[in-house]
Amino acid sequence: MKILIQRVKCAGVNISSEVYSAINKGVLALIGIEKGDTIEQVEKMAKKIVNLRIFPDENGKMNRSLININGEMLIVSQFTLCGDCKKGTRPSFDKSAPAEIANNLYEEFIKEVQSYGIKTEHGKFGAMMDVSLINDGPVTFMIE
Repeated sequence: MKILIQRVKCAGVNISSEVYSAINKGVLALIGIEKGDTIEQVEKMAKKIVNLRIFPDENGKMNRSLININGEMLIVSQFTLCGDCKKGTRPSFDKSAPAEIANNLYEEFIKEVQSYGIKTEHGKFGAMMDVSLINDGPVTFMIE
């Protein structure tokens, strides 16, 4: 499982030119589910991200978490994070989990984040989406 997180001032998803979901200050999480990923990994990753101290305190030091700032999270499925570009010029997606498994774990990740009291929005699994954001910093981390 790979999750790219970006600290954002706001972020949103449009589908077919219509607003599907949006958040204010918080985290945009792009989530890639790989073969062999488990519910235990989902739980561990959700806990890690909601508690990760990536927001500034009164001294400007990264010392506050999403929970501490009452931030929001936009969760978007992104299987291309699992792409392997080592060979040739076309990415291989052999490591990506099958759609049904990936969707189930994606849905579980959303529920797990919500269990921490985080206001959560999400994209639509498998849809072509326009994702917009105003990156705050920029601050971006890959969580594996």
